[in-house]
Amino acid sequence: MAGRTPQTSLDWDKLRIFHAVAEAGSFTRAGGRLNLSQSAVSRQIGALEESLDVALFHRHARGLILTEQGDLLYRTVHDVFDKLSQVETRLTDSRESPGGPLTVTTTLAFGTLWLTPRLKQFLDMYPGIVVSLRLNDAELDLGMREADVAIRFMPPRQPDLIQRHLYSMTYQVYAATEYLKKHGMPRTSADLDRHSIIAYGDDLDRPPVDTVNWLLQEGTTPGRERVPVLRVNNIYGIFRAVQSGLGIAALPQYFSQEATNLVQILPELHGPAVDAYFVYPEELRHSKRIAVFRDFLIRKLAESDG
Repeated sequence: MAGRTPQTSLDWDKLRIFHAVAEAGSFTRAGGRLNLSQSAVSRQIGALEESLDVALFHRHARGLILTEQGDLLYRTVHDVFDKLSQVETRLTDSRESPGGPLTVTTTLAFGTLWLTPRLKQFLDMYPGIVVSLRLNDAELDLGMREADVAIRFMPPRQPDLIQRHLYSMTYQVYAATEYLKKHGMPRTSADLDRHSIIAYGDDLDRPPVDTVNWLLQEGTTPGRERVPVLRVNNIYGIFRAVQSGLGIAALPQYFSQEATNLVQILPELHGPAVDAYFVYPEELRHSKRIAVFRDFLIRKLAESDG
């Protein structure tokens, strides 16, 4: 590139692609997010580098790493796009009725069983809002706008996020009617020693709540833990295993409202309380879309009593 006269004008479309590549660390992953082919993304980056007469990425077999000049451009472009996003939010929310895109992330279990069936009512109330639901037990980065809002079951670890307490729930003990017909109803927590317990696992995954496997110790002698018949690293997967009649598990209380074949057993047992939080970035504090969605959640949770 040396010896060429750089062109000073910057193409916004190329900058958008550059920003996506810098965050993805790969032409292929960025292309997937942008709905472009890997070759098209590569050509756009090459054209941007040629227009600036600098290399923006170190290319190697494991992916892409920003050069010093690329890092400078990325930080500048990221700030500009962030400010543009804030302006877009304010312009959209300045209308009388809230409208525009709203990306929501929460856990697979809560999103599938509780939230999704209620979204129709929300969208009927606010037809101008376009919801994208990202169900993921891992925490998406709200600061990097991977989502606009999150419903989480532990306080956020990221700084500069606003959190609103939504409600508190407990885990209760459930089994399918099919399982109870075959194995009988446990009458005390000690009876669980003779039953099949389904637990959260494995150790490589951070559980959705720290005390999720409390049932393995409930009613046992100190220091002893039951061996589960199955470990699943997802609460929804545990729910489906209980539904199939495989065994007994502790599940969030909202599950009983969504599954007709589950029976609560040992009703005196309640796991540790779990708090749900509504979380969003500081720059979206004044968003009407977020405000009406938050108020909708609070109202529906109150109606269903968690």
